[in-house]
Amino acid sequence: MLLRAAAAAVAHRLLVIHPVRRIASLKVPWRRDEALDASINRDRRFRLASRLVREVLLSPDRRLLLRYLAKRRERIRLPVHVQTFLRRYPTLLSVSPPPNPVASPSPQLLSYLDSAARLQATHAPLLASRLAKLLMISSTRALPVAKIAAAKRDFGLPDDFLVSLVPRYPDLFRLVGDPGPDASGNAFLELASWDDRLAKSVIESRADREADVVGIRPRPNFTVKLPKGFYLKKEMRDWVRDWLELPYVSPYADTFGLNPASPEAEKRLVGVLHEVLSLSVERRMAVPIIGKFCEEFKLSNAFSNAFTRHPGIFYVSLKGGIKTVVLREAYDENGVLVDRDPMIELKERFMAIMDEGHRKYLEDLRRKNEMLQKERESATHKGTDVAKNIEEESMEESEEDEDEDKEHDFAQVDSEGRELL
Repeated sequence: MLLRAAAAAVAHRLLVIHPVRRIASLKVPWRRDEALDASINRDRRFRLASRLVREVLLSPDRRLLLRYLAKRRERIRLPVHVQTFLRRYPTLLSVSPPPNPVASPSPQLLSYLDSAARLQATHAPLLASRLAKLLMISSTRALPVAKIAAAKRDFGLPDDFLVSLVPRYPDLFRLVGDPGPDASGNAFLELASWDDRLAKSVIESRADREADVVGIRPRPNFTVKLPKGFYLKKEMRDWVRDWLELPYVSPYADTFGLNPASPEAEKRLVGVLHEVLSLSVERRMAVPIIGKFCEEFKLSNAFSNAFTRHPGIFYVSLKGGIKTVVLREAYDENGVLVDRDPMIELKERFMAIMDEGHRKYLEDLRRKNEMLQKERESATHKGTDVAKNIEEESMEESEEDEDEDKEHDFAQVDSEGRELL
């Protein structure tokens, strides 16, 4: 009650200071960040390949007729024909010979799946705590299974998390309802018990670590990292400065009675978005995926406006045909992820398989081009030899004709001469 009263007092004071400045009216122009855009572009092959492979892995017995896979090209947004893509990356899927070719996991992909399962089992405590934190952020301490399944890869959760992860931690999770075979049923995952050790955000944990080093705990707050050459107008700078001076609102705190239009509510909103992105593997997520949790996380329908209001904390990329929000502090000035999550290794191993296959494809292509060039040179050489032989034969025939003419002329002369004699 005392905390609520203090929060209300701070909100009233800020409203008196800035009575006409509503948060919704604060506008910051969007500016492209080429380095962060490039980091998303670099993952384009990975996104396409993972979607294609997923179609096969989710099929019965992990086998799918190639003609059926080709029909799903538009759904997985593949810009080239499926057969073309598989030729470029032959280590992803094996394709049986005609007349009815079937796509199935390649030996390299099967090995990857085994290593992925081992890695996820090794980091099961981390994944369980991550899932529990998402439940703790939820106002109901529960999340629909279908929504978790939609975001499972963003948080590094295994595809079968309801089977391989949830049952291992009955003290944290309780499954209610029937999720169905594809986790699309009407089921919820509830938090079985609250854990104060987990109810600490990344920002609060960072302050604790700094306290261990310097002996004084700094006030938890956001790291503002404006891109080079980006400037805010004075009015917005003043607002941000005052807003940063507000007490940090933990995403795990009870915010009952908080005025949705207050600066404290904005602080809580940014805290939730910051924490969710910090829990993701790549510290970035598609905005529509975050939007699925609006109801549970108490986010307004206009929550995405907070990303552009705080360009020093977030960046919204438009690459890939979808809005993706990036946590700035997790990337360096070259767009390279520096805040590495242990589960990023899964992506790196998958990319290594793709690169291996692509190198093989390029090598085969190089050999074919060399053979074709040799055949062309050989054909040209043979054509030259044939032409040369024809020319020599023609010259020989001409010489023989000339000799015959000379002999004929000599005989005539001799005959005439004898006749003349």
